[in-house]
Amino acid sequence: MLDRTAAQATLGAFINVVHVVPGLHPEQGGPSYSVPRLCEALVCQATDVSLFSVAEPGVQELYADRGGVHDGRFAWDYANIPILKKLRKSSGLARALREALQSADLVHVHGLWLLPNIQSGRIAARAKRPYLVSPRGMLAPVALKFSPIKKRLFWDVCQGAVMRGAACLHATSYEEHNDMRAMGLTNPIAVIPNGIDVPNLLNRPNNDSPERIALSLGRIHPKKGLDRLVRAWARVERRHQDWRLRIVGPNELGHAEKLRDLASRLDVERLSIEAPVYGPEKFRAYQDADLSILPTLNENFGLVVAEALAAGTPVICTKGAPWQGLETERCGWWIDHGVEPLVAALDIAMNTPREELCAMGVRGCAWMRRDFSWDRIGCDMLDVYKWILGTGERPTSVRLI
Repeated sequence: MLDRTAAQATLGAFINVVHVVPGLHPEQGGPSYSVPRLCEALVCQATDVSLFSVAEPGVQELYADRGGVHDGRFAWDYANIPILKKLRKSSGLARALREALQSADLVHVHGLWLLPNIQSGRIAARAKRPYLVSPRGMLAPVALKFSPIKKRLFWDVCQGAVMRGAACLHATSYEEHNDMRAMGLTNPIAVIPNGIDVPNLLNRPNNDSPERIALSLGRIHPKKGLDRLVRAWARVERRHQDWRLRIVGPNELGHAEKLRDLASRLDVERLSIEAPVYGPEKFRAYQDADLSILPTLNENFGLVVAEALAAGTPVICTKGAPWQGLETERCGWWIDHGVEPLVAALDIAMNTPREELCAMGVRGCAWMRRDFSWDRIGCDMLDVYKWILGTGERPTSVRLI
């Protein structure tokens, strides 16, 4: 960590920023990876970073090394009361944030709809510190359809005011930018994608197994469009006897059971619905697959697409996620919603020779390394912080309309 005086001499400013995220368990999806990794990237830019979250069992071991990030985990106040537990209220987090803001310059809040998101904005405002909010896809129309009455009430009572009070908002795609504008938000919006760690594909194992694998990895949730994938798979699997489909991820809202029932009714044979995998096992799952599929209804980013490409695996993704580049970079298929487009894309991909799919994966990996490195993302986010604090020009990533 650089000394503040030395950093000011070399960079012109040293920024002390506190990041707040309600939770970091891997089952919560992309933010469990992208938020800590953004913090580490900012530390590399001579930024003093603290990451506050509400503690969960197992997270201490999963996230022991933050690469210089000051890590704070705080207990739920009502962890044993089911209704209140969902809101993740933490007086410990609130106290720590008030103390941190005696020296911190800025607060970066990740996510919506939980009390840490509200507490952070309110505490920053009282301390006269600017704050930035990353909704992390939670304002997408599809996301708003889940528990819509509760979210509308929460927005009217507190969440809307916190959003409107932010010095800047952060979108990971232009689609998410448009979702925010559709909510009537007029704040400046910085459009900066998530980053991805890209391995050396020279270490990718040679796959000479006669069985070929299609993989759909991520939360098993209704918004992921997995029922459409099962229906499409039922129509194509008999034409591709050497292929098997793996659906891998945490079961949410009992959706895995519904998918198993659907597969049984459709007499699907070569399909498995499996428990989530993390860390090296997750990366191996991508590398063992010939093809990755994200049939989602909506994503602000779609981290699993970046993960698959970084592992050298081509992707089929619906237009519910902002991955037009799959086609321009010749590393996958970006398709319309519905069963029919999935059937067509699966047939094309599964008829593609393994060598050609590997070449697509290599192009995808090169794309991730070129445009989605964490060094670049950290630098872009730091420029936004400097602009908010009045020590830098408005970055090209920041849109005022």
